[in-house]
Amino acid sequence: MSRRLSWSISLMLLPAVAFFVVFALGPMIAAVYISLLDWNGISTPHWVGFGNWAKAFTDSVTLHSIFLTVQVMVLSWIVQTPISLLLGVFLAGRQRYRALLGVFYFLPLLFSAVAIGLIWASSMLSANGALNSFLQAIGASSLTNDWLGNPNIALYAVIAVIAWQFIPFHTLLYQAGTRQIPQVLYEAARIDGAGTLQQFFYITLPQLKYTVVTSTILILTGSLTYFDVIYVMTGGGPGYATRTLPLQMYITAFQDAQIGYGSAIAVILAVVGVLLSLIMIRLTGFGRMESQAEGL
Repeated sequence: MSRRLSWSISLMLLPAVAFFVVFALGPMIAAVYISLLDWNGISTPHWVGFGNWAKAFTDSVTLHSIFLTVQVMVLSWIVQTPISLLLGVFLAGRQRYRALLGVFYFLPLLFSAVAIGLIWASSMLSANGALNSFLQAIGASSLTNDWLGNPNIALYAVIAVIAWQFIPFHTLLYQAGTRQIPQVLYEAARIDGAGTLQQFFYITLPQLKYTVVTSTILILTGSLTYFDVIYVMTGGGPGYATRTLPLQMYITAFQDAQIGYGSAIAVILAVVGVLLSLIMIRLTGFGRMESQAEGL
């Protein structure tokens, strides 16, 4: 590679590197430093070393928040993945009615998280909301509940709303992935007498391996950042029932004015997200991205 080409490549990479340093690496270094301080954001900070980090792993509220965040991660994957996969494969068809249905399926992508939280909390899941009214109308009054006020079910109600919000995005991933599968595979399978289910399990799913990995990484790491919808819907309540780790970070840093402790929680979130992504890439071989159509 010539020196001129090397300089040209470096020059083109410079804006991306500068953006990363200013908006990612720089704030992360600052957060790590602040996490070593006892500071309320106004008074003179005091050095406490790893005291905030030790507190994060002994504080019962933070430990409960970690447990809730793991629950959100697991349940979000369990709910979103199969629904997104099936919808994506279904909408990958070329029929006109599927395109029309796709318009309605993707509507949640157009709304802001705050709007979604407000609509679901006030109009759908409140005591007098649409869900309870529907249950009463069909004679299932015994199933009505205060969906966001009951600490036993509030988290599951929030997870359902998050799934409603993000399933369209992952559906788009699976739809695009399905349309990239060579049709010759399906034609050969039909000639051999394979039915629809056999084609799905032996052609579609294997060919969507890396799409599943991509979607999984986005769901798991995204679960570490769910804040706006939960904050608008429940504020972390009732009690601590929906106070996930991002919410605990915000409340600790800005409501309780423990900036150092909140920064320690923020760094933990960032580190867990990076490690989770690296582990997923390592275990699935996603980084190698071998061609799944090799030999066609």
